[in-house]
Order: sequence, then C-alpha cells, then structure tokens
Amino acid sequence: MQIYKVGGAVRDRLLGQPTSDIDWVVVGASAEDMLEKGYRPVGADFPVFLHPKSGEEYALARTERKSGRGYGGFTFYASPDVTLEEDLIRRDLTINAMAEDDQGRVIDPYGGERDLQARLLRHVSPAFVEDPLRVLRVARFAARFAPLGFRVADETLELMRELSDSGELEALTPERTWKEISRALMETRPDVFIQVLRDCNALSVLMPEVDALFGVPQPAEHHPEIDTGEHLLAVLRQCAEHKQPLTVRWACLLHDLGKARTRREDWPKHIAHEHLGLPLIDAVNARFKVPRDCQELARLVGEYHTHAHRALELRPNTLLELLQAFDVYRRPQRFEEFIAASEMDARGRHGLEQRAYPQADYLRGAAQAAREVAVQPLLEKGFKGAELGEALKRERLNALKTYKAAHTPDE
Repeated sequence: MQIYKVGGAVRDRLLGQPTSDIDWVVVGASAEDMLEKGYRPVGADFPVFLHPKSGEEYALARTERKSGRGYGGFTFYASPDVTLEEDLIRRDLTINAMAEDDQGRVIDPYGGERDLQARLLRHVSPAFVEDPLRVLRVARFAARFAPLGFRVADETLELMRELSDSGELEALTPERTWKEISRALMETRPDVFIQVLRDCNALSVLMPEVDALFGVPQPAEHHPEIDTGEHLLAVLRQCAEHKQPLTVRWACLLHDLGKARTRREDWPKHIAHEHLGLPLIDAVNARFKVPRDCQELARLVGEYHTHAHRALELRPNTLLELLQAFDVYRRPQRFEEFIAASEMDARGRHGLEQRAYPQADYLRGAAQAAREVAVQPLLEKGFKGAELGEALKRERLNALKTYKAAHTPDE
C-alpha cells in the first residue's frame, strides 16, 4: 500500500501557488484494507475514504470506462492491481496528472512539468473527449492561469471543439454546469473563460444568447471597442479587477443580451435593448437553475443599467421608481450590487477604464434620502393602509426633489 499526493496540490506547489485542498490516491490497497485502518467510506460511485484524523479524502487508484452520456456516464474499476500511472492517465490535463511520494519526489509520466514550464493546458490522453465537463474545466483553468501566461494547447482545443459539436454538452446537468460556470466567473480572468468557450464552439451550445453578442456593433462614441462581445469581456475583466462578488459578475455577463435582438438596419444603436434582453436573461437563468440572488440581480441590472448611467439626469419620479424596483428600504445590499454592476459596465470600455463614475455616489445619496423619510409622522396624521403607502410615496418623492435640487449645478 502506497499513498501519493496527486493533482492540483502537486501542480500548485510546482507553480509556487498556495494550495487549499490536497487529494491523495492509494495504490495497492482494497476497500477492506482502508476500513481496517480506520478510514471512513464516503464515495458512492467509487471508493473514496476520509482519513481517520485529518478528514482529508483518500481515493483508491482506479480506472474508468465510458458507459453512457455526460459527466456521470462512466464505470469505475478500483483494485489493488491498478497502478499509479493507470490512475493518472484518466485525468484531464497533464499538469493535473502528476503525483508526489512521501519523499517529495514528483512522478510525472505524462509530461506535466514540461507543460507547466511551457505554460500549456494539454490533455493527457484521447480519452479526454469522453467527458464533456472537461470543456468547462479546461476553460476554467485557462481563466485561473491566464495571468501566468497559460494557454490551451491547439490539439486540446480541437478535442474541445469535437466535444462541443458532439451533443455531449447537452447531457450535463444544469447543477453541474452552473457549478463550473460560477467557479470560473470568480477566477482571476473570467473573460478568458468566456473566450475559450467561444474558441471551441461551446459558448454557442451552452449560452447562445451570450455568443450572439460577438460581432454586434455599438456606437463608437460610447463604446470605443465597438463590438458588444468585446465590451462584455472588458466588463468581466473590470469585475475581476474590482473583486466583485458572483452576483455582480453574473449580472454583468447577461446585462446586454438584448443587443443581439436589435435589427441589423438599426445598428449600431440599440433602442430598448434593456427590455428585449429580459426574456433572454430569464432563459439563461432557467437553463442553469441559477440561484435566486443571481437571477434577481441579473434581471434588474439588465432592465435598469442604463438608468444608472443617466442617474444625474433622471427626474425625481423616475428615480423613485428605480428605488422602489430594488426595494432599497428592505434590501439595500441588492441596490449596492446594482450600482457596482453598472459601474463595471461603464468602465468596461477601451480607454475609459479609469473614468470617474459619479453616478454611483449620486444613487447612494438618493437611496439614503428616500430611506430617511420617517413613517411615524404619517401614522400620527392618521394615514393607514393604502393611503399610508401613497403618503409615504409622496414624502419620498419630495425628499428626492430636494436631493436633486441640492445636487444640480446652477446654470
């Protein structure tokens, strides 16, 4: 029985990167051997055990065979006679197919160290095409390691295209797909994730609504990058640079979907793209069973982001409607995330990344002015029920009129 550290922990140590999770593989042991040593079984599909003291996962060396469609369509074989090399060859990328023994020696049968040095994300074997989830995983690794100069090897990108064209991606469950997408959006370069998916034709399969944005022009005076898809990538870069949460990054990914619905003869203008995009945002959210907080913010940002850009010009009643739509009185954080997404949209324009966004503080101040309207004086005047709601609305509107007047420069 021999135990090896495998996968990401070995890769990250060689890259000088911090390691959070450590995976272990056990060669030459059976499930019975593990139980005798006090390990606790957790794997339903294949033998994985928890260490009796550390709680870390230890998996028996195994091989796998394709037996159906999708991520789960595999039959696993674990036995004491499965070698370390046989276990490693079933992994996705060479840089993830290295092991380390208890002396710190690296076992690298498939050239992982060479590809680390060459900054290449390369598949281990032709069996790569058996698992459609690997398309998303490789794109996610590309997003993580792009700052270090990594790129997807040409031959691996070709296999990813083969998978994208095979129909296998549709066999992935919404939950599994969302898990990969959400993790990738939180990487250092989420824009690279989207670009790699596009390069291998996976974006048109998974999110055709996003893919359709590429090649759609916008007015150059507002968008020096012109292409809506390029703007989207720039917005995602801003999200990462400003360390935005997942809700904001997801909303930014979907905020301009309506521009793909603009008639060509109306290009480069995109009148009412906010409302044209709402059914598309709903469709993407439903497809991946996106968590409610991400769904809600994406829809609100899609509908109202241009309101944020024009905040200083909005009439008080329009400003009040905006605040009501976000329920800023009970959910102030959601409005703050809306402001953040709108600012990322404004900064995601070539050459304008450092431009000031005074709308952010203006909107925060407006929300505060509306929140400070007290209910008690209205109750004391005898207002109740629907009348109280209308009276409160009038008072908030008056507060916003005062706020706007105080923040409007004299002519």
